Amino acid sequence: MDTVETIERGRAPWLVLIFSLPARRASERVEVWRKLRRYGAHPLRSSGYLLPNSPANQERFEWLAAAIRKYKGQASVALVEALDDLPSNQLVNLFVGHRTRDYEGLAREIRRLAKKRERPAAQITRLRRRFQEVAAIDFFDSPLRGRVESLLAGLDVKPAAPSKAGPGTRLRKQFLNRTWITRPRPGIDRVSSAWLIRRCIDPGARFVFLNDPALQPDAVPFDMFGEAGFGHRGEDCTFETLCREFAIPDSGALVLARIVHDADLGDAKFGRTEALGLDKVLIGWAQQGLSDDELLRRGMEMIEGLHQSVV
Repeated sequence: MDTVETIERGRAPWLVLIFSLPARRASERVEVWRKLRRYGAHPLRSSGYLLPNSPANQERFEWLAAAIRKYKGQASVALVEALDDLPSNQLVNLFVGHRTRDYEGLAREIRRLAKKRERPAAQITRLRRRFQEVAAIDFFDSPLRGRVESLLAGLDVKPAAPSKAGPGTRLRKQFLNRTWITRPRPGIDRVSSAWLIRRCIDPGARFVFLNDPALQPDAVPFDMFGEAGFGHRGEDCTFETLCREFAIPDSGALVLARIVHDADLGDAKFGRTEALGLDKVLIGWAQQGLSDDELLRRGMEMIEGLHQSVV
């Protein structure tokens, strides 16, 4: 059960860590403080620290309490249903405020780097790691998360000069109002790729489902086995291939590329899990006997919703 649901049902939604350390344990005090910051804990005026109640947060507090006792201090972890001077909705706003400030600082760093001609890979990696750290303690979904994620995705994009048509633009002109062919029973990569095709490449695209592209030679194959059309290339899934080949400028689509990659290939390359549930829904619908067209229609609606959440 997630934290929001716990609060709504009133089941002890908060965890409080109360502790004290001997004055001579200055270095240990700093260590504990750093861990509390990393966990995203909110300091209370009464010297305790607060986290939303979840198994992961309870384990963190329990381990930290054990370490404090090892340092000759005292520590207690308590489940709390409410604080008299801080209603739950106010506490939620406090946590959202903390993460919003984190995201704002990260956004400033990203924008500064984006203005530079050279963008060292090490700096981009550091910013991505910092974003993941903040997102991991974004317990109540700060509205800035999607924006910062899009800014990060944009670091890899080199915008084309507005006066010239880039290779992706020229390529798209060759693929307008076409029939696109893919394998039956579409899963997450094919559904997402169809969404990308219709949204960013060929708004008039029509889709057919066959195992052999030779049966419809005028159609454009995608995510078919073999070398025909647009499919997996190297470490890229079909969605990523389409993004690269057509130079897709949509920053939200570039975020989706990482999400679809992890869901389709299962290699945790980008540490994204958002589409795993969507993939299982598609599998469940397929097992219910829905037609390929209906699977694609429903799946594309889900991807559109996911796209809206990351732009």
